[in-house]
Amino acid sequence: MTLEIEFAFRIDVHLAPEMHIGRGIEERLTFTPITGGTVEGPLLNGSVIPGGGDWGIERLGTSQLEARYLLRAHDGALIDILNRGYYRSSPDGTEYFRCAPVFQTDAPEHRWMAEHQFVGTARVVGPDISIDISVVR
Repeated sequence: MTLEIEFAFRIDVHLAPEMHIGRGIEERLTFTPITGGTVEGPLLNGSVIPGGGDWGIERLGTSQLEARYLLRAHDGALIDILNRGYYRSSPDGTEYFRCAPVFQTDAPEHRWMAEHQFVGTARVVGPDISIDISVVR
């Protein structure tokens, strides 16, 4: 069986400043509120609804991330996203930022999103995040 990966859309997520929660000596727990954003691509267009956020646990230079928020498709349908992934940067400036979002909706036009696996690559853009989402066929 061969996997096909197709670019679906880009999510540009606007973020408020990170809040430190704490965790322990070897770990750091943070919360970053999501304030909005855009969704653009061949398979989905819309916006990021303000609210929700991204929880991060940093251990030894690698952050384990879990973000939960809502998208509003161009036709008004709401789509829930739970996006888990990992981020780390090396001293030479290269970044590893990968995720596996899961979508939920009962909107007929977008139901396919709740029935497929997705993968993403992301990058930090100033204070925000840009995520390229691909569907695995």
